[in-house]
Amino acid sequence: MSLSKFVEFGKKIVCVGRNYADHAVELGNKVPTEPLLFLKPTTAYLSEGNSIKMPPGCTDLHHEVELGIVIGTKGSNIPEASAMNYVGGYALGLDMTARNLQDAAKKKGHPWTLAKAFDTSCPISKFVEKDCVKDVDNVRLWLSVNGNMRQDGNTSDMIFKIPTLISYISRSMTLEPGDVILTGTPSGFGPVKSGDVIVAGLDQVLEMSFTVA
Repeated sequence: MSLSKFVEFGKKIVCVGRNYADHAVELGNKVPTEPLLFLKPTTAYLSEGNSIKMPPGCTDLHHEVELGIVIGTKGSNIPEASAMNYVGGYALGLDMTARNLQDAAKKKGHPWTLAKAFDTSCPISKFVEKDCVKDVDNVRLWLSVNGNMRQDGNTSDMIFKIPTLISYISRSMTLEPGDVILTGTPSGFGPVKSGDVIVAGLDQVLEMSFTVA
């Protein structure tokens, strides 16, 4: 099956939290010493042309732009040295977050599921061929809301690089073709409201746009 249809057959979205030091600091969190992981279901995917919806109980919806790794080859216990061989391509994703629900969950020591895994919480771009990204460790990610730049970062600032993430994740769960790893967001997250237009880009490779319902 073609990886260009990863949204249709991929089984999981593995997300990495606090993978940019500036973002960890702006949230008031310590910089992690190992990857912080959480999951989104594939029902969270949202393709262009559809609107981002507020989940139940959300009063503070935030955007986070992230580089997505699309897995091309099945693997577990993958060594860092060969991890890039398992990358089939890339995508640009948004980790939409119900911040008030996440903050409430944190205070109780509860999981973030309701804040991170709701329907439409993962707007996603079209598939990007691996060869289209010449240096994945030096790629600009940016996001604007209603024409105002909010996030403008670079994957060079990741705490844990892609081979480390693939190796770490695959120790606990098998990665399969079509699975996506969202690799974390740079600083500048912020709120959106109904009617806002989010435009995000991956270097000069692609641009995508979504409206908040």
